[in-house]
Amino acid sequence: MITPLRKKTLDGKLYTRDEKIEASLTELEGLTRDELVVRCDIRKRDDPDYVPSECLVYFVRASRSDNNNTGFERLYKILAERVLRSLPRAENADGKTASMTKTTIRDTVFGKFIELLSQDRTEYSEKLDFFEVRFDKTLRNLKLDAQKKAWRDENRSVSIEYDEETGELTDEVERAAGNFDPFCQSEIDDPDYRSRLDAAIDTLPPEQMRIIEMLRMGIPIDSKDADAVTIAKVLGKSEKTIRTHRDKAFAALRAAMSGGDQ
Repeated sequence: MITPLRKKTLDGKLYTRDEKIEASLTELEGLTRDELVVRCDIRKRDDPDYVPSECLVYFVRASRSDNNNTGFERLYKILAERVLRSLPRAENADGKTASMTKTTIRDTVFGKFIELLSQDRTEYSEKLDFFEVRFDKTLRNLKLDAQKKAWRDENRSVSIEYDEETGELTDEVERAAGNFDPFCQSEIDDPDYRSRLDAAIDTLPPEQMRIIEMLRMGIPIDSKDADAVTIAKVLGKSEKTIRTHRDKAFAALRAAMSGGDQ
């Protein structure tokens, strides 16, 4: 028997799956676990044996009650790959750099979906019901929300980093950044300092956070060596832009680490 959904509409009616999805679920429930996995692994939507993503979500959730972790893992892997394939690729057309905005959208949407699945493993999550009703539409809405937030964060960050007339760093940012080095060797060895630094980094906008983390790993902003991996290449931005983001991040970290006292 196919388990009904629990999410209700505003007028109190239960959400229902499309009739074709219900029919597919009835057919698929008669398969063995191995047969189901083989069917779910088909990627071409025009294949007559293709399993709709709404059905795949159902069986991933259903594995919660049959105490079959192996079955869950096999189906979960297929579902996760489907979600990732539907999200924007982070790599730019040159194949050497990555789009920060696309990376943020991809990470945000996938992270949210996995979070919902994880919650559902311990206690039924009604939010996942949307994916059993309209999988593509629900995923598309998540992408739009993540895209809007990524653009807002990026624009908010950029707008206060440059002088509108010259395009240079504002005096305020330059003064705040100063010659502050959050990775000063004399400080970084202190566990308490590292803990406060990690907390401060977590508050940065996504792009600044990535730049800081790459600096922390010793990746240079730019290099005369054409084959060297640099932050500018990875993010597909100019050296000047990277340094601007870095200085803004340093200013924010300095303020956070000093409790706001300069």
